[in-house]
Amino acid sequence: MIEEAEFLTSQTDGIVVSACPVLVNEDHASADRYMWGYYLCIENNSNRKICLLGKNWSITDDKGNSYFDTSAGFKGELPELEPGEYFEFTSEAPLSSANAVFYGSCRVLSNGRTLDIKIPTFSLSAGQGRKRILN
Repeated sequence: MIEEAEFLTSQTDGIVVSACPVLVNEDHASADRYMWGYYLCIENNSNRKICLLGKNWSITDDKGNSYFDTSAGFKGELPELEPGEYFEFTSEAPLSSANAVFYGSCRVLSNGRTLDIKIPTFSLSAGQGRKRILN
């Protein structure tokens, strides 16, 4: 379950990105492996159609390890959003640390130009003591 109060948002050119970290299953976390998930909601609040081209994010843990995803699309999709529409996306990342920081951007095509729309930066911390399941 994802609690709405935990969402962080950012906005660029009328495109709003909401993000939330999720510890997928604390029961399966071991001393050296944590399965983190994240949820993104990309809303087109502009007055033009946009196409979501992909993402460029990084996770850096408290041990200095970095993990990257610079892939095109969202699980094989290149969603097109009319004004007022939104797209939801979830994914997972196995980490070797209980604490990390997630940061990056989404690539969007709007009016023939490619924009990098900031994803809100958030921390991943298993020490918060609350279990969440990514649906």
